[in-house]
Amino acid sequence: MRTAIIGGGAAGFFLAVNLKELMPEMGVTIFERSSRVLAKVKVSGGGRCNCTNSFEGITDLSHVYPRGHRLLKRLFNVFDHRDAYQWFERHGVPLVTQEDQCVFPQSQDSQTVIDCFLREAQRHGVEVLTDRSVDNLDALADFNYICVTTGGSPHVQGLEWLRQAGHQIELPVPSLFTFNIGDPALRSLMGTVVPQASVQLASTKFRADGPLLVTHWGMSGPAILRLSSYAARHLHDHAYRASLLVNWTSRNEDTVRQELGIHAVRHAQKLLPTLPPLGLPQRLWSYLLGKTLGGRAAIRWSELGKKETNRLVNILCNDSYQVDGRAAFKDEFVTCGGVSLASVNATTLESKVRPGLFFAGEVLDIDGVTGGFNFQAAWTTAYVVAKTISHHSS
Repeated sequence: MRTAIIGGGAAGFFLAVNLKELMPEMGVTIFERSSRVLAKVKVSGGGRCNCTNSFEGITDLSHVYPRGHRLLKRLFNVFDHRDAYQWFERHGVPLVTQEDQCVFPQSQDSQTVIDCFLREAQRHGVEVLTDRSVDNLDALADFNYICVTTGGSPHVQGLEWLRQAGHQIELPVPSLFTFNIGDPALRSLMGTVVPQASVQLASTKFRADGPLLVTHWGMSGPAILRLSSYAARHLHDHAYRASLLVNWTSRNEDTVRQELGIHAVRHAQKLLPTLPPLGLPQRLWSYLLGKTLGGRAAIRWSELGKKETNRLVNILCNDSYQVDGRAAFKDEFVTCGGVSLASVNATTLESKVRPGLFFAGEVLDIDGVTGGFNFQAAWTTAYVVAKTISHHSS
């Protein structure tokens, strides 16, 4: 019995190793079109590889998987984040969970994960062929099973061979990206981090919370990346032009107004710019003061009138910026879209139109927000395929 795996990335290697563990007698060959395997793992998480997430506090998978959450809810019964954590530790990769619930190798080096996969693949006799592009399923007719783990395709043309084989394809578009904002005054705050902000696309229901980073091109950080994921198709359809609403405090207007009042009483004789309220960064507070009060930005807290307070509350809770394009997120590229989930069996991930053909990883129309969720989807779908093939063959 032989299994071909098209794609030497995270899902491909995880599938190969687990299939050999479940069925040692299975011959497994990985076909990688480039000269290097696991390239995306190398750069993920800033070179540290955010393996998974603790999922603590996540009550609804749709909050972290804008597409594919229903399928993953079913598949997590077979292999979830706890199983992934145990798998890596059992295979010689100790893990640590950060305060933000992201899980990394204890080594803080993605090479540790790569070495694990390469070591296990070699130990189990997995054949790895590089510079071997496959875009015709008939070329692998000698294999009993074929698994497609090619990752996300930035262009629909890269999925044409799968469409021609009878599969429905969802248009691939970028899913994790930062926002270009052409406001020089805002950009002058580059490097400023707001610990907890809320962002929303005006006139839509797309919103996200979390840390926000001001950059030399606009805005980034977990809040922006999550919003880009939730609104991926909407933003694509609107040529990445949108009105972005920012609540710099993640609090409602009544709470902000009350806290400003308390702050004004406690620090009546202090100048506004010298004492930021609500835990805001100094540079951001000074910028917002200038934007709101202009020449009166340097008054004392005791001199702040009701109308000026209302204007401050409004800009703190309802600031607005024009998004003018997107920027890539570091060296990673995540897409929404790919092989439609309607084209695969929801329990086995086997193709509905070609028996013996399976899909795992980002080639499927599954994608998550930043934080280890995309890798978890890769581990889960790859394991399910490995388990399915082992059962079919036994």
